[in-house]
Order: sequence, then C-alpha cells, then structure tokens
Amino acid sequence: MYEEYWELREKPFRNTPDPRFLYHSSQHEDALMKLIYTINEGMGAGMMTGVFGCGKTLLGRALLKDLGPEKYKVAFITNPVVSSTELLRAIVRNLKAASLPTKQTELLADPLLENLNEIFMNNLRDGKETVIIIDEAHSIQDEKIFEELRLLLNFQLEDRFLFTLLLFGQPELKEKVANLKQLEQRIAIRCHLDRLNEEDTEKYILHRLKVAGKAESIFTKEAIKLIFEQTGGIPRRINHLCDLCLLTGYGKRVKEIDEKLLKEAAEKFA
Repeated sequence: MYEEYWELREKPFRNTPDPRFLYHSSQHEDALMKLIYTINEGMGAGMMTGVFGCGKTLLGRALLKDLGPEKYKVAFITNPVVSSTELLRAIVRNLKAASLPTKQTELLADPLLENLNEIFMNNLRDGKETVIIIDEAHSIQDEKIFEELRLLLNFQLEDRFLFTLLLFGQPELKEKVANLKQLEQRIAIRCHLDRLNEEDTEKYILHRLKVAGKAESIFTKEAIKLIFEQTGGIPRRINHLCDLCLLTGYGKRVKEIDEKLLKEAAEKFA
C-alpha cells in the first residue's frame, strides 16, 4: 500500500520468517555459529532460547537456508503441542518424501520409530545429515514428548549420532529441560537471544529498509531512539511499530518519520 510512496520494493517490516531480513547482530551471529557447530560436529542436541519476538524462528529459517538441501535433510516442526505419537508422525512426514502409510497399526509409535531409524540410515548412506528442529518447544506440556525426543537420540552408531536435535523456545524452556536431567545431559550446546540494544535497533531498522530497497533511513535519529524505548528492542515489536509509522507517514504525505509522527503512531501501537 505504501511501498511506492517510500520507494520500497516490498514491505520491510513484515513479521514473517524471511531469512533475507535476518539482522546479524553479535548475539544472532553467536547463536547461528553454535547451531551450525552442533550440526557439523555431530554433537547430538542443542538448544536455543530467546525472549518472545526476538527472532528465533527467523534465525531457524536462516539456518535452513545456510544448510541447503544438498547435504541436509531437515524436519522443522512448528507446532509441537501434540501427542508423542503425532509428533513422530510429523517428523516422519517432514523427512520422508513418500506419504505415510494408511494402516492404523503402521501409524503407532513402534512402527514410526522403525521408519525413522530407516530414514536416518538411508540419509547416512546417501551422504546426508539429518536435522530435527522443534520450534516453540517451550509450549510442550507433556513430559512424555520430551522423553520421546530424548529416546530418539539413542539412534546412533558407535562413533556418531544419526541425527541432530535442536530445540527452540522461550526462556522457560531452560527450566523445563533442567527438570528432565537425562535430557538436559544430552544438550551439548546452548545459546540465547535477548532483546536488541539501542545501537542494534538502529542497525536492524536500516538493514530491513535496505533489503526492501531503501538505502537511506526513513526514520530520524530521534524517532529511532523513541522506537527503541517504545519496543524495548524486541524485533517483533519494532516491526509492528515501524510498519505503523510508514503507514501513518504515507497517509500524511511526510518526507521522513520524525519523533512527532512516531508518537502518533505509537498511540495506535500501545
């Protein structure tokens, strides 16, 4: 709606996990490096936590892009609030090109586990690494699901794991895993994403504008400072407020987003 007015190719502040828009702050770089290390070194399991709206899913999508399909087979589970058997089905469905069997007996846990083991071994023979990513893992309430994931890590050879498990979630995931000692001991690498500081908030906004086709900033320094104060440096909130600012500025036909217009947009944001 406002893209042409601001000379943008596309909307820069959509809250969608498009890897092109990932801003590589020092903490995002650190997390990405640790996750890639977990996979490449066959560490078995890793965990990434982060505050709400900090970009965990976006970083996960960027990780998938970096890995590429040539060497890696990935199951990216975005809704783990299911039964343990349903989770196994979802993992098999993500990893296997062919459709699931239709017989009820073949959809039970034991046949699904056999199916998974076969998938892992086939991928290994084909020279491919298997990665299972569980997003929103903090929302899992049933400990049986965590136990099922732990038991999956028993699929290994004498010298290596057959797949890598990555758990993504909000900070409460740490406590849930800490209460499950056997699973906690399997987590080899941990990383955490926090809110952006004021400097990174400015760089984040400029980065997203640049990806969308605008080399210079639309926001004044004072407006960016207020954006940081209003959003607490949380990327999802930054996106929402900046999008409202661009819409409001378009409606008023201003040349840039200043502090006054930002305050007006912030009233709608609150």
